[in-house]
Amino acid sequence: MISYLRRVLVESWLGRVVAIVVFLAFVGWGIGDVIGFISEETDVVARVGQHRIPTRDLAMALRSEMPTITQQMGVKDPSAMSPIMQGQIARQVLQRLIAQAELLEAARQLKIIVPDSAIREEVFALPYFKGPTGQFDRSVFNQRLSAQGLSEQQVLDMIRDDLTVRSLLQPMAQGGTVSSTMFNTLVNYGATTRMVDLISIPVAAQPAPPAPDNATLQRYYANHLWQFGTPELRHARIVVLSPKTVADTITMDDAQLKRVYDEQSSHYNVPETRDIQLVTAPSEADAQKIADAWKLKGNWQTAQSTVKGAASVEMPGARPATIPSDVLKLALFQAPQGQIMGPVKTEMGRSVFRVTKILPAHSTPFADAKQDILQQYRTAAAPSVVTERRRQLQDAIAGKGLDAIPDTVGAAAISGSLDAQGNTAEKQPAPIPASGKLRDAIVHQIFIQKAGDNPNLIEGPDNSWFAVEVDSITPATPRTFEQAKTDVLAAWQADTRHHTADQQATALFLAARQKGSIAGQNASGIQIARDIPFSFANPNKALPSEIASYIPHMNSGQAVMAENTDTFFVAVVTKVFVPNPPASADVMQKLRNNLAQAYGDDLAASYVQALNKRLPAHINNAAIQAALSAAGFGGNAQ
Repeated sequence: MISYLRRVLVESWLGRVVAIVVFLAFVGWGIGDVIGFISEETDVVARVGQHRIPTRDLAMALRSEMPTITQQMGVKDPSAMSPIMQGQIARQVLQRLIAQAELLEAARQLKIIVPDSAIREEVFALPYFKGPTGQFDRSVFNQRLSAQGLSEQQVLDMIRDDLTVRSLLQPMAQGGTVSSTMFNTLVNYGATTRMVDLISIPVAAQPAPPAPDNATLQRYYANHLWQFGTPELRHARIVVLSPKTVADTITMDDAQLKRVYDEQSSHYNVPETRDIQLVTAPSEADAQKIADAWKLKGNWQTAQSTVKGAASVEMPGARPATIPSDVLKLALFQAPQGQIMGPVKTEMGRSVFRVTKILPAHSTPFADAKQDILQQYRTAAAPSVVTERRRQLQDAIAGKGLDAIPDTVGAAAISGSLDAQGNTAEKQPAPIPASGKLRDAIVHQIFIQKAGDNPNLIEGPDNSWFAVEVDSITPATPRTFEQAKTDVLAAWQADTRHHTADQQATALFLAARQKGSIAGQNASGIQIARDIPFSFANPNKALPSEIASYIPHMNSGQAVMAENTDTFFVAVVTKVFVPNPPASADVMQKLRNNLAQAYGDDLAASYVQALNKRLPAHINNAAIQAALSAAGFGGNAQ
């Protein structure tokens, strides 16, 4: 239940604000800025103004959160952590409780009171308490509370506190706006478009040069001897233990899956949500004026600017429980999509609104969600499983080398021959059960380890482990010119093609830089693409990355040359402009909304951070230890 309610908070805009604030508070004021208790009593762990944080609340939070925090740290059993680390985690959890207590204390001083009717509606709206009919079910409510060891009053208090915090922060977060000057500057920066002409000169498209005489080939052979020998091959046995190799061995029974499904019911059972644009005016006449102008011109900017002093807000993904007014809630969730509605008389004034989007309620059955839940669990649990099984693999290697690796460990084993580039004798990538940096580390270890050395378990990148045993080494052997003549000719021709393409691209680049444009080209092997648009807002995939990295810094008439493994490029910027309009009205409005939301979140976060200075926390160090003990953990919290 606690974890469910926490998800309700964290998955909302309010959760983002609180997460930012807790982080800033923990980093910014640490533990040194709080004032300690003089009393030795341990029933209250912290005091913020008149608000008390009972030790039992910290203990409850530790029981719920400690396993998750320690698993993220790669430790499966919290009791295995040192007392110092347990104390630090307890203080981190306490900081979150303190941040909430500061908000509740501020709400008390401002005389913000949540009515019982709002709590009742919130309880009825929680999917966690709904029965098979989709409605609130008292028996399900009692069952859920009993399973979590919570009383009804405790749950109602938790919900009351959550609604109180929302009432305090939501107006701030929804009051964020972005100035037209800032908005236009950002839009113009992102929308500034450069038209690009691009020449591509593939090396492979260059005509094959005729075969040279033997003297030329022998000279090329002598200068590139390392290319024409047989590389050293090493036959090795490899064992890899990584999150990827253990994932499929991690299981959950249906009961566990169902419990997670129930806890995440807000994710799998989503009520109807609506995107809403709302303007509230103090008088009927002003509200009617807004409605008439909005209906006439149809755009949101008109609605916001018609009456000076009117309050406007957008509420994406609004649910009934987030609307504080019963009258407004009823009107909003009965209105058709797209129509200007109102004025509607509410407690705050006269409101005019438009519902821009309606997402109907939808549910994902448990049977369909099982695999998704299992995959999420495997991804989350795999790092800690690797940490746990590393010892088993190490013991197995110490006992019998790589000859008897238990199937239950989840390690992947393979053997074969490969060269220092990780390729087989047939020049194909060796099928090592790893990729990226881990694969490179394994190949490197094979070629620095002596044949016959006992294998040791080695830590690799990204919480991975591996062991190798080199069985035999086939030394690199040179080939005579006659043996390698075919390969020498192919390599010489490839280098000649590359040189020809380089010369051609250089000549075109110099000409383009002088003229500020690309003239028509009829030479074979040249590809020209003209008027390719490129901007930060819409980077064009038609431009190769080697060129695209230069374009944003170029002016009209400037040229650039670049290459990748098989192609040379020459590009010229022919025009720089800002489209008018920079984007569609929908895109512009979405960007403005996102910026306003970001500013609103920052405003709320700044307010909560300021509360820390105005309402300093008084922490009882002895109670932290008592909370750890009550939660089933030991340690010294000092």
